[in-house]
Amino acid sequence: MECMAWSAAILPGKKQDWAALVEECRGARREEWIRSRQRAGIVREVVSLLETPEGDSIGIFQEADDLAKAFRTIARSDDPFDVWFRQKIEEIHGITAEMLEAPPPARTYLDYKAGGT
Repeated sequence: MECMAWSAAILPGKKQDWAALVEECRGARREEWIRSRQRAGIVREVVSLLETPEGDSIGIFQEADDLAKAFRTIARSDDPFDVWFRQKIEEIHGITAEMLEAPPPARTYLDYKAGGT
């Protein structure tokens, strides 16, 4: 199982759009969001809002058997939810489908798990 944490800036003036996206994924489109993650092989996804004087961003933790495959699946999917989600991600974060073709360059330095290392 692979896991990674990464971040994405929220573009200026887009915090309310981000909040609306989250509400849709928690509410009316929750089942679609879950199916999207299942199709991609993601077994866990945690998204947190980071508010700082320099600007807002999100922290994302994802876990999957194959993160590269998960990113490619979401980037290339023609499922209506995935298309909609990619459009929202580009509007809010400036992250394009091409940028989602592979996980962002992130390197793990510390990793603790109870009962393991």
